[in-house]
Amino acid sequence: MRRLAAAAVLAALMAAVPPGAAQAQQAQPVPPAVAVPPPLPVPAAVSAPAGDGVFAPIPPAPAQAQPAPVQPQPGQSPAGSSAGNAPVPGEEDLSLGIAVLGGLDKVTAQVITLEAPVGQPVHFGTLEIIARACKKHPPEESPESAAFLDIWDLRQDRPAKSLFRGWMFASSPALSAMEHPIYDIWVLDCRNDSSQSTSPR
Repeated sequence: MRRLAAAAVLAALMAAVPPGAAQAQQAQPVPPAVAVPPPLPVPAAVSAPAGDGVFAPIPPAPAQAQPAPVQPQPGQSPAGSSAGNAPVPGEEDLSLGIAVLGGLDKVTAQVITLEAPVGQPVHFGTLEIIARACKKHPPEESPESAAFLDIWDLRQDRPAKSLFRGWMFASSPALSAMEHPIYDIWVLDCRNDSSQSTSPR
């Protein structure tokens, strides 16, 4: 009797469940796992797109070329003189043995005339002057005398300083002049005979 009663209860429960519900629960598919995309690479700096639409990377800026240092040329005039712009006397000029120079002491207002034999130093104040050459135009040409001078400032409390190296012209003293706060030197003439070594004016 108990078995018949249990079978009746089970049949009643099965009748209460709608047909196909148990099959629907069993047939429900399991959703697949969602794939995570890999991280995108960080793009490099890009420029305007090329003709095919692809962005090309910006090339590094070229290094700026540094100017080469200027090397002084042999025989270049020292700083403080304007002999670099002076012309050079021609080969047809007469080469003479004595440069006649004028000198001015700006402090004492003393003006003197110096005769500087070529290759021999003469002195005026703290200046040492060496005439390397003295040339003069031939008589048939316009008068002009030019001397190539080396001028140094010699003082006991400091090393010798080159003040001027180059040609000075008698007709144009300002064309090639020595710059000094105390002294001025200029060319007066070129000759071969010596009349006097130093004559104050």
